[in-house]
Amino acid sequence: MHSISDWRIHVTMKTLADAFHDELRDMLSAEKQLVKTLPKMVKKATCEKLTTALEEHLSETEKQVERVEKAFGETGRSPRAKTCEAMKGLITEAEDMLKREAEPSVRDALIIACAQKMEHYEIATYGTLCTWAESLGYDNALQLLKQNINEEETADEKLSELAKTINKNAMTTG
Repeated sequence: MHSISDWRIHVTMKTLADAFHDELRDMLSAEKQLVKTLPKMVKKATCEKLTTALEEHLSETEKQVERVEKAFGETGRSPRAKTCEAMKGLITEAEDMLKREAEPSVRDALIIACAQKMEHYEIATYGTLCTWAESLGYDNALQLLKQNINEEETADEKLSELAKTINKNAMTTG
């Protein structure tokens, strides 16, 4: 007897278009998972600038979900997510971290670390999707996905900048 996950492994990717569609489904799930998780990170953040950055990225993420859904247009298939196990794991890690006792600046440093892991996953996936969209001639999808990767890269840069101060503060606590 085979489980559903065994079935997924045996699904054949016959074309690059199949791979693109499958990865787009994964990214739709990742973004939707983040829409549910970012508010939890906002609540636990203590640095006002970090809270603002996370709130801004939540707003961007909601728009990114819409863009990913629109990117399905060129695949000829409906925008249906499949569970992104990678993001699910990163979110579990973040939620476990948020439950721990920590000094405020240390917690903020941990929130940034978790958020950047998520951003880097998204940047890598959008990079692949953009390359494939270009190869497949999916011009509309390419433009939509480029907007998303640009926002992810900017969010990552903001987090890196915030980390400079937050990490210094975290070093002086305890």
